[in-house]
Amino acid sequence: MSEVPGLVAVAVVTVATLAIGTWGLRFSRTTSDFFVASRSVRPRLNASAIAGEYLSAASFLGAAGLLLTFGADMLWYPVGWTAGYLVLMVLVAAPLRRSGAYTLPDFAEARLDSRRVRQVCSLLVVAIGWLYLAPQFEGAGLTLAAAIGAPRWVGPLVVGLVVLVNVGSGGMRSITFVQAFQYWLKLTALLVPAAVLLVVWAGDGASGQSVTADDWSLPVGDGGGLGLYTTYSLILATFLGTMGLPHVVVRFYTNPDGRAARRTTLAVLALLGAFYLLPPIYVALGRAYGADPTAADTLVLELPRLVAPGVVGDVLTGLVTAGAFAAFLSTASGLAIAVSGVLTQDVTSRRLAGITAFRVAGVVAVLVPLSAALLLPDFGVARAVGLAFAVAASTFCPLLVLGIWWRRLTAAGAVAGLLVGGAGSMAAVALTLADVTTRGWVDVLLAQPAAWSVPLAFATMVGGSLLTARRAPAHAHRFMVRLHTPETVDLDRS
Repeated sequence: MSEVPGLVAVAVVTVATLAIGTWGLRFSRTTSDFFVASRSVRPRLNASAIAGEYLSAASFLGAAGLLLTFGADMLWYPVGWTAGYLVLMVLVAAPLRRSGAYTLPDFAEARLDSRRVRQVCSLLVVAIGWLYLAPQFEGAGLTLAAAIGAPRWVGPLVVGLVVLVNVGSGGMRSITFVQAFQYWLKLTALLVPAAVLLVVWAGDGASGQSVTADDWSLPVGDGGGLGLYTTYSLILATFLGTMGLPHVVVRFYTNPDGRAARRTTLAVLALLGAFYLLPPIYVALGRAYGADPTAADTLVLELPRLVAPGVVGDVLTGLVTAGAFAAFLSTASGLAIAVSGVLTQDVTSRRLAGITAFRVAGVVAVLVPLSAALLLPDFGVARAVGLAFAVAASTFCPLLVLGIWWRRLTAAGAVAGLLVGGAGSMAAVALTLADVTTRGWVDVLLAQPAAWSVPLAFATMVGGSLLTARRAPAHAHRFMVRLHTPETVDLDRS
């Protein structure tokens, strides 16, 4: 009986996702619909869709798990994930939309007039997308195992198949409606159980269930310099990594204009802020009711039955399971769209045409990280996502900031910065995920590379560009005028 609500929840979310995606197929007729929804998505709908795809397994399950294990210092994760959109709104959103590009490689090639820059960017988009996709599949396996007792491989397969159907059927146009629906489902799936469990906790007050101040004072690391470095590196990765995530950036190309892109980002800040108020409630209740810290990633799923055993707990578990499953589907769909777009333009379109090339690329975009999740489980949902942020912050953040705001950036400088930042952060990712044994500062620097890899990438891009100043693109000035001029101004007549 306890498994029935979870089964029903997964079935309902899957059917609803496919139904909405199929309905959205009616509006997907052109290649532009598949890539960027023909740049016609309005701010409210787009904000819900962005929030839906952004709130991944790391947000729905991982944030509470980190708080339970390490204490309140881990609030920097949700704070950074949200604040990253503030940086994105101020520095990138509107100019990026005005660039007229479909993908990050498109922007890089248009800004720097270089195929080599495009090729490096394409490799990085695929690498970051796959690094972010793998934990979504792992989280799906954890969810179905905890909720209905299914083998760990079932969740990744179900999510992979649903994503393939939705991405292949309607592309960005179809996925926009699905992700907007899934944001509100995820918010409801955390909000309603939290409210009910707080009422139960209040009724249990006489039994001594409480949270002490000591429960919230656990440090990030061992204290001292190590803990301080880790905190600052985490802040840098989450604040600056958002603008480099391919599935986030591609959604800003779907806005009608730069003003709509800024309004969308402002709405996203409000939606994410509302959602991230909820995970700490689950952690506080988990500490009060003795949740197992070694099973931190499944805290949100197991807490309802721990606090309210019986029918109420089973029903609330089903609702939370629905939200978690929606998180995997929405984020995986957004990432698959972003990676598919790059693969289509740079790989499959050489042999196939139009929508067929996009669909073949979608299969590749999903199958590679799905295989990794099945063959290499237990690498930690939040940790893998955090490392993806570090790689994005060390590569695309410098490229976008300098490409939009510094006219003297050259292709040689950009390539050098991308390679240095990418190689440094990805080496740290590989060693961390492989559990290579190190000690002291070496371990800390590898576990959180952003504090050294981001400044290194910026310095390399600036230095490389200054050394190759004569090779600056001839059209750089006019292109930057286009990036920073509102659409209401007619450049051809001015």
